[in-house]
Amino acid sequence: MAASGVDSLLVTHLPDVMYLCGFTGSNAAVVITAKRAALYTDGRYTAQAKEEARGVRVVIAKKSAQLEAIAFLISLGVASIAFDPETTTVSTLNAMRASLPKERRAKTLVPLKAPLVSELRMVKDADEVERMQAAAALGDQLFNTILPSMQPGVTEVEIAAELEHAARRGGAEGMSFSTIVASGVRSSFPHGTASVAKLPQKGFVTLDFGVILRGYCSDMTRTVHMGKASVEERSAYEAVLEAQEQGVKAVAAGVTCGEVDYACRSVLEKHKLAKFFTHSTGHGVGLEIHEQPRIAKEQAKVLESGMVITIEPGVYMPGHFGIRIEDTVVVTKSGCGILTKATKAWIEL
Repeated sequence: MAASGVDSLLVTHLPDVMYLCGFTGSNAAVVITAKRAALYTDGRYTAQAKEEARGVRVVIAKKSAQLEAIAFLISLGVASIAFDPETTTVSTLNAMRASLPKERRAKTLVPLKAPLVSELRMVKDADEVERMQAAAALGDQLFNTILPSMQPGVTEVEIAAELEHAARRGGAEGMSFSTIVASGVRSSFPHGTASVAKLPQKGFVTLDFGVILRGYCSDMTRTVHMGKASVEERSAYEAVLEAQEQGVKAVAAGVTCGEVDYACRSVLEKHKLAKFFTHSTGHGVGLEIHEQPRIAKEQAKVLESGMVITIEPGVYMPGHFGIRIEDTVVVTKSGCGILTKATKAWIEL
């Protein structure tokens, strides 16, 4: 904060709140100055906040946690209050400004020029990596568990339901995102969340899912084939697998995100499939399923040891089929460690 010229900081994005002090409630604001840190929440969380929160004074607000947090900072005589514009809505900002004395409404609330907490969150410490390893391991188990249930005629939502039930039984607090089960022609939908469509006698099925374990997300994608595949289908799968593995090999501290994206995209270019790769190569993962950095074309962000990112190239041929293979990896000085260890070998069911 001092290096950024920030007098005081208001944090309202719940994943940032959890990262800073451990509190997991649904209503919270953290205020930070050079000498003070306080968590504001409401009466529903009186016991929970005192149990979870670390490094902050807990205050149970009588009305609005955010507005009482701002009033506290004003009472300290701070010159300005910085907030993260990437996670603050216009309506919230208007309400916060309206709560200030008229003479302070124009200049007191100042948007950060660059996010502070999300920058810290990009690099995981040993405890965070351990949690993410456990979440990824549960995901691996789920993939192996669901394969026997994948039979022609079973609906995508049935597969998703069985997978999610097994996740809960395995200790997951929830799913990282809406489970994607996209089969047959629907496998050409990059984000084909599970539908009532039935698994085909022949065709690809893409499974993209993740769990939340001890607050941290996992993310993986595997694509399998129902029945005997055509030469074109098998060839496309091998190309995506080659691209994904080259992307993983490209990851290391000091490498730019754009260079990792190029490692994947160039392989698909070689196989004349690059035009069917319609999204970025990956993203950061942590307390949220999509975090910085973004692994995409011309992204100059340099990878650092401890960052956890996905590598997930794919090809999508509308009206025909789609394939995506995704691993979550942790960046190291010399390369990366793969957290998602389920097989990526060709599978015909």
